[in-house]
Formats: sequence, structure tokens, C-alpha cells
Amino acid sequence: MFSLGSSHRFYLYAGHCDMRKSFDGLCGVVGSLMQRQPTSGEVFVFLNRRGTHMKLLHWEKGGFVLYYKRLESGTFSPAGSGDGELPWSDLVLMVEGIHVVESIRKKRYSLL
Repeated sequence: MFSLGSSHRFYLYAGHCDMRKSFDGLCGVVGSLMQRQPTSGEVFVFLNRRGTHMKLLHWEKGGFVLYYKRLESGTFSPAGSGDGELPWSDLVLMVEGIHVVESIRKKRYSLL
């Protein structure tokens, strides 16, 4: 069951990942190259060089979960840069294949 949501923290790996890597190989990338803890409950996003494959590595209670998506046409457009945090909304847009060219965020005012 797909159990990821906006309550999780997502991190996009800056480099290109070999999609032959599985749980142990991706944990090695997270620990050594991203300087993060694979069992922290955070979700780590990896793309291949051509941008046609995506893997998400997540630690849940009891073990690791690996989500994998391969596009038949087109490429994933990575949002953000570096090993930085990726907002849930950007991940959803990326998975759905929506590329945002420019985004304008309006200031919100609250009435107190």
C-alpha cells in the first residue's frame, strides 16, 4: 500500500543514480553521499541519468520500502536542486509529469 504523504520529508539526490541499486545500495548513497540516516523515516528520491526512472526509498516500521516508476515516454523534471528537501507538492508534480516553468506565490494575509 502506498503510504507516503505530505507529513513525510522528501530529499532529492543531486546526482544520477544507477537504477540497478536496490535497498542496500541506495542506503549506501543516502549515508555516504547525502550524509543522512536511511532509517530516519525520511523519503529519498533518486533519478537515473536520462530522467526516465525514479526510485523512492523509505523506512517504515519493520523495514524498507522501495517505490519505482519508469516512464514509457518523456522525462521527470527534477524540482529543486542538490540534496535539499523536496516539498510534497513538488514531488507530486514531478511524479505526474507536470513541469512548472514559473511559480508565483502570493503573500497571504490573516485577519486577527
